Amino acid sequence: MLTIGLTGGIGSGKSTVAGILGEFGAPILDADKIAHTTYAPGGPAYDAVVAAFGADIVAPDRTIDRKKLGSIVFGNPEQLDRLTSIVWPATSESIRRNVAELRASGVKMPIVVEAAILIEANWQPLFDEIWLVRASREQVVGRIERQRGLKPAETEARIRAQLPDEQRAKHASLVIENNGSLDELRDLLKSAWSDALKRNG
Repeated sequence: MLTIGLTGGIGSGKSTVAGILGEFGAPILDADKIAHTTYAPGGPAYDAVVAAFGADIVAPDRTIDRKKLGSIVFGNPEQLDRLTSIVWPATSESIRRNVAELRASGVKMPIVVEAAILIEANWQPLFDEIWLVRASREQVVGRIERQRGLKPAETEARIRAQLPDEQRAKHASLVIENNGSLDELRDLLKSAWSDALKRNG
């Protein structure tokens, strides 16, 4: 039974792909949401994050104030590495557990895990296949401007800050080119999903 890691850069359409695969019946896990649960109160990374960044990041309700934490780590590579060295391994373990629980509950379909930082976090061993969603720079810039209201220069800075698609592609079993319409993407995915179901047995 397949576990598929779905990755891609900002504006590639990765979440749209996850949504369509969900329509086809795929159970979808969101690595970003799972990561946030790891440093919620009682989560496996909570104590370590508080110990690393201090009690100032803890809100009155005991949750970690993500804005305060963000102001410490963003723009500071050393502090960001410190955070990811705590959160990424905990997230990897939580993804593994989530997949195992779905299988134990009787799920036979390929499970899709949407994970923007899959390659950066070295989560490749969690997956049987890695699907990369990518789009031309022109498409990416246009989408981000429409969806997030960022100016082209801000978008370019975000693109430069992430792993290039050429690096991601080295790890990909399948590359989904998302440069056309939503209908074209759906047709492409229908075929890819049909093939995945065959491989899934």
